[in-house]
Amino acid sequence: MRFCACQDWDIIRAVATSQQLTADLCSVCGEGFQPHTLALCSQCGKAYHLNQRQDLEGKDCGDVWISDEHMALEFACNSCLLAEDGALDDVLDLGEAANLAQVSEAELVKAVEAGAIKHRRTTGGVLLFRRADVIAFLAGAR
Repeated sequence: MRFCACQDWDIIRAVATSQQLTADLCSVCGEGFQPHTLALCSQCGKAYHLNQRQDLEGKDCGDVWISDEHMALEFACNSCLLAEDGALDDVLDLGEAANLAQVSEAELVKAVEAGAIKHRRTTGGVLLFRRADVIAFLAGAR
């Protein structure tokens, strides 16, 4: 039996053999895993394919990135990233919101400071906006 650490800092689980890993199925595509392609989604907690080796072939059914807020790796499966309800598409960072509003980032920051647009500032200082709020700001600015 060997132990492998999960992406979340507080989860460690035991894995008996690599054959046991291939018995588990990807929550996105329903196929089995190779030992180097298993990842757990930080949002839903389900297993998905993520090729963690550049020297070996493997499929990706999700993504991993460094969180600006937590300065840690965040893992997400395509089911959560491409949610049908569009929830993730509705959240924009400063650059995306400025692009949608057709203003510079500096102008949008001034609007935030003036209270002219609804927003959320993460603990890391990143500004986030809802798409509908940016569209409402854009309509009110014209």
